[in-house]
Amino acid sequence: MAENGSLQIGEIAGLADVSVDTVRYYEKLKLLPTATRTNSGYRMFSVETADRIRFIKQAQEMGFTLDEIKQLFVSGGGENQCKSVRDLIQIKLSELEDKMRQMKSFKDFLNRHLVACENELTAHGTAAECPVFTTIEISRK
Repeated sequence: MAENGSLQIGEIAGLADVSVDTVRYYEKLKLLPTATRTNSGYRMFSVETADRIRFIKQAQEMGFTLDEIKQLFVSGGGENQCKSVRDLIQIKLSELEDKMRQMKSFKDFLNRHLVACENELTAHGTAAECPVFTTIEISRK
């Protein structure tokens, strides 16, 4: 750590538990404040940058895209930022509900095929013909 409390890119990456390339990428996308440079060209970051990187990673884990996270940062502070976060959460909840409906539909589809396979095996044993492949063959014709 430098005397002024600034950290080099490797140090900030270590604190935030990301790679140096991730720090550079986030900086390029303007998700991070532009780093100051030393006379020899080294990037120097404030300790708070590690907190911001951890926030970005947590938001990604919750399903937010980097563009959405960037929108949160540019929305300013206070009421505008709170409204932006609320709006993004509402969108994410709606997307999640859609995905859950799709997944339930797919689960039902798989369960129907599982039952068909079990019925075929029970009825015909070693002579069973897989009903899933039969369905696929019929749909190709």
